[in-house]
Amino acid sequence: MTPAPLPQAFRDIPIAHRALHDRAAGRIENSPAAIQAAIDAGYGIEIDLQLSQDGVAMVFHDEDLDRLTDATGPVAARTAADLTRIRLKDCTDTIPTLTDVLTLIAGRVPLLIEIKDQSLTMGATDGTLEAATAKALHCYPGPVAVMSFNPASIHHMARLAPDIPRGLTTSAYDPDDWAPLSADICARLREIPDYEETGSSFVSHEAGDLSRPRLADLKSQGAAILCWTIRSPEAEALARNTADNVTFEGYRAAFPA
Repeated sequence: MTPAPLPQAFRDIPIAHRALHDRAAGRIENSPAAIQAAIDAGYGIEIDLQLSQDGVAMVFHDEDLDRLTDATGPVAARTAADLTRIRLKDCTDTIPTLTDVLTLIAGRVPLLIEIKDQSLTMGATDGTLEAATAKALHCYPGPVAVMSFNPASIHHMARLAPDIPRGLTTSAYDPDDWAPLSADICARLREIPDYEETGSSFVSHEAGDLSRPRLADLKSQGAAILCWTIRSPEAEALARNTADNVTFEGYRAAFPA
């Protein structure tokens, strides 16, 4: 499977994790206000996608509404129309659709999209969220790439939108952190075995695990190595010894000279 190359902008421009959010300033993660702040600062943007009940890609991290809104229950139990009326906590924004966000960004900065695992087991998915993502991205004019922890999602994206750069979100997969995933699944995913067969051109790897030999192997083959989530200038400097770029939050990342 032929990879779609990751645009150079994803190596050159630091990427704001869930956009440039700052709850104290009324900019909640993945909110339009946080996205606009990242655009204004010239940063790339990372967002997360969940699926509405009626098959619309929604920009929201969690499976459930409880942490980030005053509503409760699964995102997937609500229609897109319902979700776009739900206000995010501590701000005036409501939950946006992917199409809303694409209209707001309009190609001005790089956009890195994480497709959240809909199987909850890193297993097979029906491709509905991936199809909604591909549909929304059709003819989008700016630099964009998609990724997921679930290799099945990236297999779907390779089929549905082969020209959009795709990658894997990867981790040390400590079973204690990833319960209820089994230790066997964690051990398999830890070694990033699906990179080649998904036609990936990059990984975004857990920052504390950047010394993993598999990453050096992938980098030697031309893979771009991004990382998550950097929370200080000191951590950024350390990560850049291995990673081509950082996904950051809680401070303002430096633009490479």
